[in-house]
Amino acid sequence: MMKMNKVIGIAATVLTLFTTCSCHSMTGKTTGEEPKVTFIELGSVRCIPCRKMQSVMDSIEKNYGGQVKVLFYDVWTREGKPYGEQYKIHLIPTQVFLDKDGKEYYRHEGYFPFDKVKKILKQNHD
Repeated sequence: MMKMNKVIGIAATVLTLFTTCSCHSMTGKTTGEEPKVTFIELGSVRCIPCRKMQSVMDSIEKNYGGQVKVLFYDVWTREGKPYGEQYKIHLIPTQVFLDKDGKEYYRHEGYFPFDKVKKILKQNHD
């Protein structure tokens, strides 16, 4: 019985994390204006550094609104794996920055704090 409770607890935690992270998946927040930058987070809800990126993605959305589209792909899932292959990632988390034309202008591997993300967004945001 104790093992079953532990399994249920772990499943609930993973589901909560997936639900939280998937809000960024595919859509991003928009305000009707065309985004100047697309921020793509390639990671997994089961990866600790990737989980830390959740607050960074939230901060980007809060501070930049529709000017930056935020996308998250869990590359350890069947649905997300093709994005890992498309962007040829070597490790997670990986962040890819695309300009308004969809061209990659910056890439980072590992946890990327918001203050450093802001500097990269500023390069293509002004």
